[in-house]
Amino acid sequence: MVNIKRWFRHVFTLPWRWRVLFPKAVLTEIEKAVKHSEQLHGGELRFAIENALVLGKICHGVSARQRALEVFSDLRVWDTEENSGVLIYLLLADREVHIVADRGVAKRVAQAEWDAIAEVMLQEFKRGDFLRGSLHGIEHITMLLETHFPAGDDNRNELPNKPVIVKH
Repeated sequence: MVNIKRWFRHVFTLPWRWRVLFPKAVLTEIEKAVKHSEQLHGGELRFAIENALVLGKICHGVSARQRALEVFSDLRVWDTEENSGVLIYLLLADREVHIVADRGVAKRVAQAEWDAIAEVMLQEFKRGDFLRGSLHGIEHITMLLETHFPAGDDNRNELPNKPVIVKH
């Protein structure tokens, strides 16, 4: 059964809404924060924003969490030497944040820790502070990765740092 409220949110989310919430200056700051973060640990971060899902996904009941896993795969966040990729995924129409960690990280950091970071980010977003919420999330993920994946001698950048706007 299709959730009508969810269907309406996705259908009527304006295609340019992400630009209002994440203007170029905010995206640039997120990119800088990801770059700085990755210098401190052996993990790789990706930041993805999706405005709304296509109707087929809504009709098939794809959740924001399921979509985050798809985006994790599509962006090849799993494709790192130490299986240390982490995706921060925002689905604006559902007002949800999900953090997905690759298997190397998931062995060391419980999902509850990622969910707590996502919840704090979401609280900042609800206040309208998308930059602060994003930087807060990156900062806390950085602390976890510094603990579990300290930077080594060969700490190369394996994935792009630029935030991704997921388009259909």
